[in-house]
Order: sequence, then structure tokens, then C-alpha cells
Amino acid sequence: MRAILLAAGFGTRLRPLTDKIPKCLVPIKDQPLLDIWLKNLTRAGIGPFVVNTHYLAEKVSTFIQSSPYADQVTLVHEPRLLGTAGTLIANLDFLGGEDGLLIHADNYCRQDFRPFLTAHRKRPVECEMTMMTFRTDNPSACGVVELNARGVVVGFHEKVESPPGNLANGAVYILSTDFLKTLATEFRDATDFSTEILPRFVGKIFSYETSEAFLDIGTPESYLRAGQC
Repeated sequence: MRAILLAAGFGTRLRPLTDKIPKCLVPIKDQPLLDIWLKNLTRAGIGPFVVNTHYLAEKVSTFIQSSPYADQVTLVHEPRLLGTAGTLIANLDFLGGEDGLLIHADNYCRQDFRPFLTAHRKRPVECEMTMMTFRTDNPSACGVVELNARGVVVGFHEKVESPPGNLANGAVYILSTDFLKTLATEFRDATDFSTEILPRFVGKIFSYETSEAFLDIGTPESYLRAGQC
């Protein structure tokens, strides 16, 4: 299964660390974040990959060229950021008409992806994608989801003051061919995946809750916590 990794962000909340290092390469236990993603995904038989770049793109390129994944990664430079949905839409052909992954690679995740793939294969028949979710200590800063008894997403609460729970969207998705066909025909002008696309698929998204370490490392505090996991 192929994967698109979104790795072009500025990481402004992590400055000054990200003044000279792109967020996707910040070290966690001396291992670049993008390396953690590629290693875990490859271990599960996932690949090849598209990785988009923008901020400090040359450093991402240098890292990939010297990594064990050089022959598996296609770097796609965006002179102007396309947005999370825009990058996916621009690279639909890469997925080859098969199920594929879309991953926000600026989070920290230690998940073994094999159970996630199994959950997707066994998802309820009406679900067109599978979303990785995690328990958060700061739900008001996350996109919190509500599920029905079958694990299907029935509600989203994006960074609201008092969300009904602490189960958060991890922004890691397995997208079915049916979903990708709909995306190609009905969402060609979308730019943001979480606000323009996800709400339209309520009732058609299966949830897989990871029990492994999963953190949004967007702040210095959460970045420090990642190094302690």
C-alpha cells in the first residue's frame, strides 16, 4: 500500500528549534521524526511514498538522499503550499487507483501499522476510510471525534473549549478506492482535508484507536514529552 506523507509545514510553534530544522526532521531520541515514520511504515510493508516539501526543502532532500529509503521516496516540492487536501488531490495518480494512506507526518507516532491495516480491511461495509485516533490530555487543542457502538465516526469537534471526550483524530488515514474516486470528482478544489472533506463523510469513517505513543509535537512542551515516551 502506498502512502502520502505531509511534511511541508513551517513548525512555527516550535521556534527557535525550527528556524534551521524543518519540523519533519526534528530529532526525537536522536532520530529524525520523518525517519521514525518511514521506518515504522516500511516495517509494516507500506511503501513507496510521496513526501511533500516546502519549508527548508533542501534539508529534507538531503536527509532522504542519505537515508535507507531514498529509492522508495518521491519528493514533491510545493513552491506554494497546496493544503492538506490539495496535496492529496495533486498526487492521486501516485496511489494507482488502490487504497492508500494519507499521513500528517509532523506528529509523533510509534504505532505498529499492521493492526491498523487489518482494522481497515475489517471495517464496516459503509465506511470509506479508516482514521487513527488517540487519547489526548488536551482535548480542546485537538479535533475530538464521537463514535457509535460500531466504532464509526458520528461527530467532529475541532478545537472547541469543552469537547465531549478525549478521543482525538490523529490525522492518519487509510483511504479506500471508493473514497478516492469521490475525491477526484467532487472535491477537486478542496484545500483543507479536516474542514472541507472529513465533515462530509460523517458516518462513513471507521476509527482505530492506537494504544501506542501518539503526540502532536506542535509545542515545546509536547515536543519534550515525546522525548520521554
